[in-house]
Amino acid sequence: QFQVGESGGGLAQPGESLKLTCTAPSEFILNYYAVAWFHQAPGKEREGISCISRASFTTLYADSVKNRFFTERDTTKKTVTLYMNNLKLEDTGTYYCAATRKPFGSSECALGVTEFDFWGQGTQVTVSA
Repeated sequence: QFQVGESGGGLAQPGESLKLTCTAPSEFILNYYAVAWFHQAPGKEREGISCISRASFTTLYADSVKNRFFTERDTTKKTVTLYMNNLKLEDTGTYYCAATRKPFGSSECALGVTEFDFWGQGTQVTVSA
């Protein structure tokens, strides 16, 4: 089973940055997996905000985070990082890392909840002035 660990959540002020890290089990070859980040604001549905494809051929971002967040894979450390810049109040919520080996379309990325099989437990981000 793919056990996902998450870290890096916490408190930040608007305009600041945070880094979230998704760590895969060392036994797995991370490049086989597309890895996405999801944001769930309080009282809202879970929303896909980023995806990095198998072997990092491409990335996909939701409009709400384009040009602010980016995701990066490190196959040596077996991590996928979400860099969150210029944080806004609406970024508050729980962030989940998710992974899958399923094939997608030509982009090899997706932001749908049902597309991913392996989920982390979530980490809390609070953006407050």
